[in-house]
Amino acid sequence: MGRLSVDLCGIELDNPVIPASGTFGYGYEFAELYDINCLGTFSFKGTTLEPRYGNPLPRIAEAKAGMLNAVGLQNPGVEAVIRDELPRLAKCFHKKVIANVSGFSIEEYAEVCRLLDNEPLVGWLEVNISCPNVHGGGMSFGTDPKAAAAVTRAVKAVTTKPVILKLSPNVTDIVSIARACEDAGADAVSLINTLLGMRFDLKTGKPILANNTGGLSGPAVFPIALRMVWQVSQAVKIPVIGLGGVSSADDVIEMMMAGATAVQIGAANLIDPFICRDIIRELPARMDHYGIAKISDLKGGSR
Repeated sequence: MGRLSVDLCGIELDNPVIPASGTFGYGYEFAELYDINCLGTFSFKGTTLEPRYGNPLPRIAEAKAGMLNAVGLQNPGVEAVIRDELPRLAKCFHKKVIANVSGFSIEEYAEVCRLLDNEPLVGWLEVNISCPNVHGGGMSFGTDPKAAAAVTRAVKAVTTKPVILKLSPNVTDIVSIARACEDAGADAVSLINTLLGMRFDLKTGKPILANNTGGLSGPAVFPIALRMVWQVSQAVKIPVIGLGGVSSADDVIEMMMAGATAVQIGAANLIDPFICRDIIRELPARMDHYGIAKISDLKGGSR
């Protein structure tokens, strides 16, 4: 393994830097700007069973040190992803990719994962359990340990690929959710997803987002994400992927010191499309600065 290499669920990554789902499209859009094969891997746009237009406009609102989004999982549906998006990606990306999966029932999650399990380009399934459970009164699967475990078991039953559960920070005890996923067979967890927030238009007195509320991301959430990654990494034996406000090589190192095996970068991609490439280039010098010989020597890198 190289100086920047890490092992994620038995698959070696050249480095721990992973663009987060929803901020990197299906990859080929960024391949027009630089060779995306420099990435460890990336998590593609959240995919559901059926096509989704998403929430009404406006969907984006600025915030101090971050942004709010309420896109609403706009995507063409899993069949179109398999038919159109993955073959196009395969022409420019020659590593395994993380498939991000969303659903509104346990059956939907399982079916999308079953279909993607047949795709050779897909290395991992990242299951976003921040979606509302249509059979559970609209409460997110990720806010209840039993619901999180039920999704995990259903997905594990239909796939041979490593399953990563993406956890919501909008809970009082994220450790109990992570442990429930681990006990149900999850191969890894990723955290945190966005924090629920809102903004008002001072001229109209109404919420800026058509959805009223949205997910807060960006540097503002980094200390919260770091705390949750640290808590979860202390409590589980499976790998933890850290994300939330990461925007520099130093942030990547700090997130791995907290216990992350790999690090996802989200909102920063929307500000600077070259940010992941540049962080990978900067990591060796920053490691030298802190006396780090190998990135896997950090707490999370050898998990």
